[in-house]
Amino acid sequence: MPMQRPISVLISLLSIALAVGGTAPARAQLRGPPRGLPDVHVPRGGMPATPRVPVTLPAAAMQHIEDRVHETPAATRQSQINTLLREEPKRVTVDPHGEPVLRGEFLALGLSGGQLHAVQAQGFTADSQAPADATLGLDVVVLHDTRGRSEIEALQTLQQAAPKVTFAYQHLYLSAGDGDLRQGNTSPAGPSSAMPRRVGLIDGGVDLADPALARARIEQHGCKTSTVSKHGTAVAARLVDGDPDTLYAADLWCADKVGGATSSLVEALAWMARERVPVINISLVGPDNPVLARAVQAMVARGHVLVSAVGNDGPAAPPLFPAAYSGVIGVSGVDEHDRVLPESGSGSQVAFCASGVAGRGSDALRGTSFAAPIVARRAAQLLDAPRQGAAAQIVQRLATMARDLGPPGRDTRYGYGLLSP
Repeated sequence: MPMQRPISVLISLLSIALAVGGTAPARAQLRGPPRGLPDVHVPRGGMPATPRVPVTLPAAAMQHIEDRVHETPAATRQSQINTLLREEPKRVTVDPHGEPVLRGEFLALGLSGGQLHAVQAQGFTADSQAPADATLGLDVVVLHDTRGRSEIEALQTLQQAAPKVTFAYQHLYLSAGDGDLRQGNTSPAGPSSAMPRRVGLIDGGVDLADPALARARIEQHGCKTSTVSKHGTAVAARLVDGDPDTLYAADLWCADKVGGATSSLVEALAWMARERVPVINISLVGPDNPVLARAVQAMVARGHVLVSAVGNDGPAAPPLFPAAYSGVIGVSGVDEHDRVLPESGSGSQVAFCASGVAGRGSDALRGTSFAAPIVARRAAQLLDAPRQGAAAQIVQRLATMARDLGPPGRDTRYGYGLLSP
């Protein structure tokens, strides 16, 4: 990608060089990946010719430039959406706001028998009610359009057939970091008997043979057979960090290209609630959805602590969910020098930051996905069971442990500050 835009790369390098030679605040504002700066205007016909002036920079400045050039930002959510649309056009489309959804599939909250008959008469079929009903107090029904209507037309038909019911798209929630969420099968490894902490993970499949999980007891949910994903395993490794914890791992992909559906995410939360898992890590991002919002609200009210990545669409992007829901602990990412990742989300939803780079060299993974489990692990060390008001209490306690970065006090990039493993 950078080699295809030499002018943008040159502009990025010059900006970084100027930032290094300036004040510290200037450096903080001008850091960024070498993909060109969106606010740099290049006149039509290219850059004007200018004399070549040799520039000599200090060794430290040159190293700074070298470090930034070799950074590879985590994939944006839009690039993930484009890949899904290209690879699975028959199963995936977008809603009117460009958010990814399962084609012809919708959610209904509080659909009575008579209302169900009304929507069935309009060409919709219904799946059996999800187990989330009894656990979280939600009455969720998954509906399928049998007439091939556009998403917006189908949703309008549902709303007209049952005006008092809450209908929603079946949104897809995507990873907030690098790593494939769909890989092959794996055979289970023997669990450890020690269980000092209980912590939850909603993600892709976890590799039970990973050395970082060797001492952990893994309780799996969501798939008929065990599957492995690079993303889910990397997040789990940071969440457990080699300790003999009990990890409740819900797989929303099951080695499929298409996963992360709203109903699957809600059902995974319901499973965590039934198992009384106190702290749950969700390194997935997507749009606001009324069904997911109700499920999150119910989990927080029950005393569970939800920790979520804020996403990698950059500081100017709108807030992503579930991190932006009230009561959820949103986490941004920093690099090995404690500088915020340029692609990390920003806003009032950021409560803390942590390292967003996992691994080294060509095997390194990057994104806010890998920052969230560090914060979730710290929260799990403070909470052994769900209890009323736990989310606010944990935030207050973690704030006393965080190292303030950026402007004094809580800010929109670092939150209350950095939490280390």
